[in-house]
Amino acid sequence: MYKYEIALSLIKGIGNIRAKNLIAYCGSAEAIFKEKKQNLLKIPEIGEYCIKFLLNQEVLARAEEELDFINKNNITPFFYLDDNYPKRLKHCDDSPIILYFKGNCDFNMQKVISIVGTRSATDYGKDFCNKFINEIAQHQILIISGLAYGIDISAHKEAINKNIPTVGVLGHGLDRVYPSMHTLYANKMIENGGLLTEFISNTKPDRENFPMRNRIIAGLSDAVIVVEAGESGGALITAEIANTYNRDVFAVPGRINDEYSKGCNKLIKINKAALIQSAKDLEYIMGWEINKDKPTSTQKQLFVELTTDEEKMVSIIKTNGETSIDMLAIQSQMNMSKVSMIMLNLEFKGMVRCLPGKLYKLA
Repeated sequence: MYKYEIALSLIKGIGNIRAKNLIAYCGSAEAIFKEKKQNLLKIPEIGEYCIKFLLNQEVLARAEEELDFINKNNITPFFYLDDNYPKRLKHCDDSPIILYFKGNCDFNMQKVISIVGTRSATDYGKDFCNKFINEIAQHQILIISGLAYGIDISAHKEAINKNIPTVGVLGHGLDRVYPSMHTLYANKMIENGGLLTEFISNTKPDRENFPMRNRIIAGLSDAVIVVEAGESGGALITAEIANTYNRDVFAVPGRINDEYSKGCNKLIKINKAALIQSAKDLEYIMGWEINKDKPTSTQKQLFVELTTDEEKMVSIIKTNGETSIDMLAIQSQMNMSKVSMIMLNLEFKGMVRCLPGKLYKLA
């Protein structure tokens, strides 16, 4: 199992979007490798170059090697059509067709955040991480980061201290931990959280892998929090990707002359991130406030009347459960602005609730 899925992910020049398109045409990853060449050539954007690799048996042999590694090391593969594939990431067009996970956590928890920042964290940034995670610990929440030096490891450490599940997304295979000095924390994370990657074993932590890693960090989350960042770097890439995925982005402000606050201040200045000073800011904007004196659900109107379009949206959510606004637009065959207006009306009528990550569920 998963031999053909792994092999498809290894083929040069195809990529995740094109791989999903191939699966849609052929029905499965296995069917792609068994399809006739003349039929493959009819599929858009699949040329002789891609087919040459599909017909190469070496990629299947390498996939079998990886299956052995997976089985020996208690690693769980997530194929994008499987039920256990993280739901938030599944809605991202360029999400990996297969992921490799070692650990123990629920990626589909109701609240998932990513905390990212510079590798050269200052005391200001580290102190914010510690204070923020202490404040957010009252929630059932999953914390994602990249296991890198600086802000990433500060977030992981404090999550471990507070017994909050935390996942490190890696830019290499699960046969190593990079940087190696974080191995102790990585092992603790596997007990409550884990390590996740799209890269097979023996993949080195090369520079070009980390921007790819960053899109997974963004896609897994309801919100991305940038604690410290220079004027360029991985944290800003993650924030930019999160915006394209319609995720909420927050940035910790700093003094205008501080090197590692320039990126955060810029995100706030150009309205690419909301200013955050404490967990209360996140709770307020995300609707995660805990108030025992107020009911948590919206009361539905009695005998509410729905338009035909509203009934269609309610029917889609009844069928799918929690549904993204993108999926609502696709299944209803309506444009995004119209869907947004319909969903707002349904919220006012108490029929649906809007969840973090632009997901909707019936109220």
